[in-house]
Amino acid sequence: MSYRKMKKFTSETQKVGQLGEDIAVRFLMKHGYEIIARNFTQKCGELDIVAKNKGKIHFVEVKTVSRESFYRPEENVNPRKLKRMARAIQIYIAQKHVSPETYWQTDIITVILDKTNKTAKVDVLENIIIGA
Repeated sequence: MSYRKMKKFTSETQKVGQLGEDIAVRFLMKHGYEIIARNFTQKCGELDIVAKNKGKIHFVEVKTVSRESFYRPEENVNPRKLKRMARAIQIYIAQKHVSPETYWQTDIITVILDKTNKTAKVDVLENIIIGA
């Protein structure tokens, strides 16, 4: 896949986030999604993953935590983050000339890493923001 150049991350938090995004991509592909873009970045915000499945575009926010965390990863998606995502989605749709008839939705994928057992638990929260 050549949809983006890989970033180099140095902090542990960035490495965990990148690992979570990679796991989310593999999860989506396993479930029949086509990955269109990763890390679509604008001044107003970023879209972690843009994917397509059954004619619908999915704008996916990925939140990853290690098993040692005391909160659920989706708790990091606050109204400010959703507003920034909505702006980035509008820009993506305009730049990519997405047809107004194309259905889209925003999903959150949470990844909980268990570093000891080298496993990950993936959950999908669908239709966080729905658009048509």
